[in-house]
Amino acid sequence: MVENEDAGGLVHALVLDGQGGARSVSREQLSGLSLAEHESLWLHWDRGHPQTHAWLRERSGLNDFSCDLLLEENTRPRLVPLPNSQFLLFLRGINLNPGAQPEDMVSVRIFAEERRVISLRLRSLRASEDLVARLAAGDGPRNAADLVLYLAERLTERIQAVVDQLTETLDAEEERVDAEDGYAPEHSSLLHLRRRAAGLRRFLAPQRDLFALLARNCPGWFAGQDSDYWNELNNSLIRYLEELELNRERVALLLEAEQRQLSERMNRTMYRFGVVTGIFLPITFITGLLGMNVGGLPGADNPEGFFITCGVTLAVAVGQWLLYRRLRWV
Repeated sequence: MVENEDAGGLVHALVLDGQGGARSVSREQLSGLSLAEHESLWLHWDRGHPQTHAWLRERSGLNDFSCDLLLEENTRPRLVPLPNSQFLLFLRGINLNPGAQPEDMVSVRIFAEERRVISLRLRSLRASEDLVARLAAGDGPRNAADLVLYLAERLTERIQAVVDQLTETLDAEEERVDAEDGYAPEHSSLLHLRRRAAGLRRFLAPQRDLFALLARNCPGWFAGQDSDYWNELNNSLIRYLEELELNRERVALLLEAEQRQLSERMNRTMYRFGVVTGIFLPITFITGLLGMNVGGLPGADNPEGFFITCGVTLAVAVGQWLLYRRLRWV
């Protein structure tokens, strides 16, 4: 079972056999397809294909309200109950496509009823690929309720790897800050980590809420134990969100450490400048006073005047240095 990109936007059309396996059907077979009592239908579409829009509005049997929501350009995770125990479910998953940023999460839109699931994606989704592989091996979902739950589980599981990666990166930076004197993490890297955590939280927070809602109010065609699985997914997202919030705080602390080290270096530099200025200020006063082009300057006619002036200047500098050492300024 491979993706069929040439079937007018239809990526997968599978009939679940109720035993964990599935058989493929073509787009032409959909119009006259009849399902056995134990079978369910899963249609997975490419939302960006124009024929997907045409089929959804003309042949899917969904009303205009449902079609409009499924084809919206930008959506956040949400659950929309519909009549007859149907619902729309919008989920977000980690973007694992080549060259993509994980926090740029991919969207999957799902219409679900007791024996039919219609899902739409714009970019390739690993969760659907895993689902097809499980069905090909005869170990996949048995019905529509299992299929929706499986997609949600796969999307949630992949979040853990990204959160762990963020945590490990921050652990390494904190260890270097503690172990290496004067080390400061790169400012742009810290800001990138904070943006990643914020981007993930943007979609995971509403997704957590809809999992909690499904745990409390599963449709009647879901199995009795399904609410426990939805509740576990809710708990998983709560844990991920707490970890992301902690990571954001750790990034803030690292940024504070960076700013503190920068401020300390600046203070040390200004302190040295202050000490040097304090030493040279009286010397500059002496040389400026003796350098005035007026009559009556002491030592002006003395051939040893220059050496005497240098000796006085040196004595003043040594005296200041000893005074600063005694005051522990240097």
